[in-house]
Amino acid sequence: MADSAQPLRIGFVPEHFSTPLHFAQKYFGLNAGLIPFPSGTGHMITAIRSGEIDVGIGLTEAWVAGLGKEDTPGDGGYRIVGTYVETPLCWAISTGAKRPEITSVASLKGSKIGISRIGSGSQVMGYVLADQQGWLTPGESPYADFVVLQTFENLRKAVNDGTADFFMWEHFTSKRYYDNGEIRRVGEIYTPWSSWKIVAATNLLPQNNPDKRLLDLLKKLDEGIHYFAAHQDEAVKYISTELDYSEADAREWLRTVRFATKTEGVDLKVIQSCVDILRKAGVLKEGKGLQPESMLAKGLGAQFP
Repeated sequence: MADSAQPLRIGFVPEHFSTPLHFAQKYFGLNAGLIPFPSGTGHMITAIRSGEIDVGIGLTEAWVAGLGKEDTPGDGGYRIVGTYVETPLCWAISTGAKRPEITSVASLKGSKIGISRIGSGSQVMGYVLADQQGWLTPGESPYADFVVLQTFENLRKAVNDGTADFFMWEHFTSKRYYDNGEIRRVGEIYTPWSSWKIVAATNLLPQNNPDKRLLDLLKKLDEGIHYFAAHQDEAVKYISTELDYSEADAREWLRTVRFATKTEGVDLKVIQSCVDILRKAGVLKEGKGLQPESMLAKGLGAQFP
């Protein structure tokens, strides 16, 4: 049982999408420890299972894959309890600045894909890309290797020194490094689902009676999102001074993103669609791991059957 006297430990990716979380803590009294995970959602899955964090805000496909795989340990360690971002994510496909042999997405078949961690969105979307491109053959990997590189900085270095041939990362986070000539854009792929979800450790969800700190978090996050929507100049200033984005890119990103107006709850159809596509892409297997309904927290994350 979780210690309800302690502040929640919330894992997040320290990128532009974290701005409403920052506002929730700054202006609405969110009493929680915010723990950055620059290597992304795959690292948060490991952390929530080992008890290092209580809640994670990360990518839909990584959370779903983490619960849906046949080797999911125990009860999976977490459930999907909320929706953070409603819009899809644009994954930019990048290679090194001086890799003339890589001319298009089609030329990436059978190459070395750089990923942050096993089970990360950057790996899962590699399979989705292969499925869309028609590269999948049963029993064979669509790539020569999945090169685990942990951080965005390491991924950029790897495609320039040949350790990896390409990687995928969010468009606006990548754009600064296109502009300065460090890496080159090859293409893009959008998630076929809303991009960010909130998960909670299973020990916060005893017998369908969610920990009150979790309910408070979702309420404060709603307030942070509403503040973000009403104070976009302040959001741009925060993103362009505290995070790794230009003011112009921050403003352009604001035009593309829509956060959930109510974070509590998950549309089961979104999770089912994600599972279906990940099965088709070979990430998940039919009849293995948790089924979509079981990935949600009863009484909290399943309001939209």
